[in-house]
Amino acid sequence: MQRSDFAFFHPLRVRYSEIDAQGIVYNAHYLTYFDLTITEYMRHMGCNVSPLAMQAQGKDFHVVKATVEYKAPMRYDDELEIHIRAGRVGRSSITWELAIFRKGETAVLSSGEVIWVYTDQQTHKSTPLPAELVERL
Repeated sequence: MQRSDFAFFHPLRVRYSEIDAQGIVYNAHYLTYFDLTITEYMRHMGCNVSPLAMQAQGKDFHVVKATVEYKAPMRYDDELEIHIRAGRVGRSSITWELAIFRKGETAVLSSGEVIWVYTDQQTHKSTPLPAELVERL
């Protein structure tokens, strides 16, 4: 993966509360970084995925799979850029592909995939993605 593979990124600086006793970002925070970036990307595209908007529609996204590949450590105060793209858009699912880089560097520090499924909150079954979202992606 290269930066040029992505059209959007969200900047983030590693905070002290995110590092572990070894002085590197604790592994669970990678998924938090991915989630934050997905939300910011959706906001950038003009999609309202706030809890209130989702509740009003009676539909919401559920994470059904999340993977993280750790390639190099990230440390306190590192300036990061979390890059994102929609890898696959299905009938009711989106596969997000993500990669983390240090600001100004080309080496991938981490990569991952998050799969969302759009569901009806009454039946808890998958439902087709909104056409406008598919078009934006």
